[in-house]
Amino acid sequence: MSGHRTRASVPRCPQHQEADRAPRPLPVERTSALEPPDEFRLLRSELPVAPLAFPDGPAGWLVTRYDDVRTALADPRLSSRRPHLNSHIRASLITPAEMAVLRPSDLLTSDPPEHTRLRRLVTGQFTARRMNQLTGRIQAIVDEHLDALAAADQPADLMKAVALPVPSLVISELLGVPFADRDQYQRLTAELLSLDRTREELLASKAEMKGYLLHLIGIRRAEPADDLISGLLKAQHTDPALSDEEIAALAQLILIAGHETTANVIGLASLLLLRPPRLWDTVRRQPELVDNVIEETLRYATVLQFGLLRVAREPLAIAGQPIQAGERVVLHLPAANRDSSRFTDPDRFDVHRANAGKHLGFGHGPHHCLGDRLARIELRTVLASMLRRFPDLRLAADPDTIPTHRQRVVHGLAALPVHTTA
Repeated sequence: MSGHRTRASVPRCPQHQEADRAPRPLPVERTSALEPPDEFRLLRSELPVAPLAFPDGPAGWLVTRYDDVRTALADPRLSSRRPHLNSHIRASLITPAEMAVLRPSDLLTSDPPEHTRLRRLVTGQFTARRMNQLTGRIQAIVDEHLDALAAADQPADLMKAVALPVPSLVISELLGVPFADRDQYQRLTAELLSLDRTREELLASKAEMKGYLLHLIGIRRAEPADDLISGLLKAQHTDPALSDEEIAALAQLILIAGHETTANVIGLASLLLLRPPRLWDTVRRQPELVDNVIEETLRYATVLQFGLLRVAREPLAIAGQPIQAGERVVLHLPAANRDSSRFTDPDRFDVHRANAGKHLGFGHGPHHCLGDRLARIELRTVLASMLRRFPDLRLAADPDTIPTHRQRVVHGLAALPVHTTA
């Protein structure tokens, strides 16, 4: 057996009833740490482009089928420019004018030609040379933290000992952010991704993050190094339009995406392998499966749990549903990655799945994640090293009781208690 099922059957919703087409809030309640809300199965089947009620403003649309989401991600008629990243989850707490002051447009919230210019600048820093240089350093960082995990009191928290610090160290070295500042930027990251903050708290966190990064940019201008921030500062000589505020916004996005997402994929992949039927032993005996485990985890447990928000620049249709200019559209990656029309038996975690790499976990189109190569290097190094180092690694808690971050944009585990020996 190469997978594990946890879903109970869900009755089909009645077709062609007016109530089914009334705008409803985005489904967010999970039955377990590893399962997206059951409603998405019904929506894919019955209403793949569904009216979506937003916490503020008029209703929009929710897209859940793989082909529709993938096509829409590459459609230039859908804009990434919006006032607030989480406006389909909570009412916007910050005005567009305040957002413009706190963070100028970045890769996540811009369109061509601005997005093209910024992406080219950052792509120039994710060079093969820099990635190759980091590979050996990543292995050393992983080995050091696995040593600490082995020496820790049992049970140990895999998230705290390995999953969180390893990506933080890696992204710190890539960016040129002192790892000694990790308590501050990890706190700020959690605050910026949390959905239960007040307006005042969120404004304070955004201002503190911007101030911290601008201060660091000043240090790197005076003392350049072989890091991404220094490289972007050098790029100012050929792109005078690149401001310190834009560099700070780019650094913030890379800092948050570079450690928060990878850390949570490490935790989720470990849980998927360690829970019954304990695929850990299967992959340990067949280490060539590690890369497929990574892709299947990105598909099965997609961490960007609430989807991506777009705004229609002009009228268009998605799966035959007319979308008017100005309407908001949520492209739901976790739902698309569980679409049976693309993935056979999609609710089964299958380490042998032939097309696992076709997932949309890193997005698609112009906004495809720039850091996917680095993330895969980190994930491969961590998982392969743990499989070799801890053949008897086991969970120290019922997998159904593992706590998760329920109020964060990025889905993941709050803790993962393990024993390193049998």
